[in-house]
Amino acid sequence: MDLMERFQTIEVRSEDALYRIRFNRPEARNTINDRLIEECHQALDEAESNATVVILEGSPEIFCFGADFQGMQAAAAAGNGPKESNPEPLYALWQRLATGPFATVAHVRGLANAGGIGFVAACDVVVADVGARFSLSELLFGLLPACVLPFLIRRIGHQRAHYLTLMTQPISAEQALQWGLADAIGPDSEAILRKHLLRLRRLSKPALTRYKNYQSDLSGFLTTWKPQAIAANQAVFADRRNMEGILRYVETGKFPWEP
Repeated sequence: MDLMERFQTIEVRSEDALYRIRFNRPEARNTINDRLIEECHQALDEAESNATVVILEGSPEIFCFGADFQGMQAAAAAGNGPKESNPEPLYALWQRLATGPFATVAHVRGLANAGGIGFVAACDVVVADVGARFSLSELLFGLLPACVLPFLIRRIGHQRAHYLTLMTQPISAEQALQWGLADAIGPDSEAILRKHLLRLRRLSKPALTRYKNYQSDLSGFLTTWKPQAIAANQAVFADRRNMEGILRYVETGKFPWEP
């Protein structure tokens, strides 16, 4: 069944107990805005009752590039002041991917950056094309991957998440595999995905629900760290200098340190 006519920022296709969610904002590099978050929540609302597997993917060129800087610039150009940051819905979305009663699979092709890494790290299984690239660019703009880090640390450990944050440069799919950010990579990621789905679709909904609930108990720090993550995210987006640097970057292509 095709459900995508109901959504503006994602496409959703369901087949039996398999839900496939594809980010569909090609004009904005599959960046994250409020509507995309809301629509992903709506899709998971439907998936909770009957899905055993939920797949997240973007386009062949870009999985998800993070926050919608262009949307922020458009709002500023229209004379709208900066809206107060509320990262809670996005953090809650990642929590649902990490702990919901289904197996979640990120199918990564092209670039996964900033908040896109949050989607990747929140998923149970990550399948990537050999040409995929993974990066955290937030510090270049005075920001922090505050909400991403609890999920990323859970997946690859503190020091590797720390290094990825500080260096701000992309790592390859091969490096992501070595670090545990990806579980399987190859030149034909669709074929790899199909092989994984053959196994995952055999799992029963009750068994997955019990298992994910148990895993959620083991990863209780995702809830414990949530207030600090949200507060840190709000602080950096409330900093006028950071917002000025973001808007200047969208308008001129120049990073904050460039004259």
